[in-house]
Amino acid sequence: MYTIIGGDGKQYGPISEPDIRKWIAEGRLNAQSLAKAESDAEFRPLAAFPELADMFGIPAPMSGIAPVLGAAPEGHQVASDKVKVPAIGLMISAIISLLMSLWGLATIKSLPAQIQQMDSMMSQMNNPQLQQFADKFGHLLSGPFGIANDLFQILIAILILVGSLKMLKLRSYEFCYAAAILSVLPCITPCCGWILGLIFGFWAMSALGKAKPHFS
Repeated sequence: MYTIIGGDGKQYGPISEPDIRKWIAEGRLNAQSLAKAESDAEFRPLAAFPELADMFGIPAPMSGIAPVLGAAPEGHQVASDKVKVPAIGLMISAIISLLMSLWGLATIKSLPAQIQQMDSMMSQMNNPQLQQFADKFGHLLSGPFGIANDLFQILIAILILVGSLKMLKLRSYEFCYAAAILSVLPCITPCCGWILGLIFGFWAMSALGKAKPHFS
């Protein structure tokens, strides 16, 4: 509601905004007519009211969108750039781990022959304890445990790969962070993939923390 000063110098009000708009359209008020809203302490020209600016052909000021609490000042694209390199690094490490695990699973039947070759090499070293340990470890990897281990590593590699793809799209923050953690854990991926995963996993966790407000 508003109070206005008419052409006769008298105050009129309270008057609603629709009525003021009507009087402006009828020519009874103009841009220089003085008025004040209920919350105003002093009178000012009608042209100074943003909500009435369109009546006088004045562009209304753009209403800014309130910032999201905790959001970084940079936009979505900058956040995407922050996670791009570590996400690609995790993707590469996951692919390496996946290929190595698949190869290990495909060649697991050839392990007994490799164990025999190792036995012949160990016998030349005259170290029965080392030879016995190598035999037990080789038989363990060529049996059900070895198959289960390869399947487990394949699953972990797939999870990391999916997490890196989601990271590139700024989707599922929790899943991406979990994938980064998996990549740095030892003994759950082949060595070559884990070395890359260790580097890019910690990098990804740092980048994810900065880009979190832009994830959906």
